[in-house]
Amino acid sequence: SDVSEADSSLGISLNHASYAVLSSSETTAITQAATGFAALAEFFQDLDFSPLWVTLKTTLTAIVIIFILGILAAWWSLRLSDRWQNVFDAIFTIPWCFPLPFAVFCFYSPWVATAPLGNGLMRLVFRLYLVWPATVIAAVVVAFPLMYRSARGAFESLNPDMLDAARTLGWSESRVFFRLMPPLAWSSIAAGTMLAFARALGEFGATLFLAGNYVGITRTIPIAIYFEWM
Repeated sequence: SDVSEADSSLGISLNHASYAVLSSSETTAITQAATGFAALAEFFQDLDFSPLWVTLKTTLTAIVIIFILGILAAWWSLRLSDRWQNVFDAIFTIPWCFPLPFAVFCFYSPWVATAPLGNGLMRLVFRLYLVWPATVIAAVVVAFPLMYRSARGAFESLNPDMLDAARTLGWSESRVFFRLMPPLAWSSIAAGTMLAFARALGEFGATLFLAGNYVGITRTIPIAIYFEWM
């Protein structure tokens, strides 16, 4: 009879079952663990490269957006009055000190959710939540100030007499910007681009909050390292 039945006098309760398959010793082969280059090859064969591809796709897409927006924002802000320059300079640099997860969390607060604008923002957030574009948005927001500050500092260091000389020759403001300012400030712009690229590449908190941890979709290298370590 079954020793685990209620009417059994043994009082045995089965909590775990182990199954095995018997095989002949002639059909069993014992192999040694790989060592050296063979072990390294096995390691790379079993390695999941999807976080690498997601990270590269996210960072390359984000750096294009950051590069364009950062240079345009720096040029546009310099054309404002001193008062408005300070205002927009604070707005453009605020992601350095204002966490993106907190900004998104504000959309869930009751006073925002009840307002028409808040409802529209919440619908937009839910559409971009836990999908790949959210990783790009997170990277752009956190890395944009680096590009903006580098480009603005480069433009401010240019010799204004050279720019005025171009204007006296009949150059429009757009032509001065596209043909003169970026080439003269290219070294600083390139440095800002590299800094923004590195910042976007290592972004963790905002990406995890907005995009989640979906293998092959939103799991970037920093997120993969963190969860493997945990």
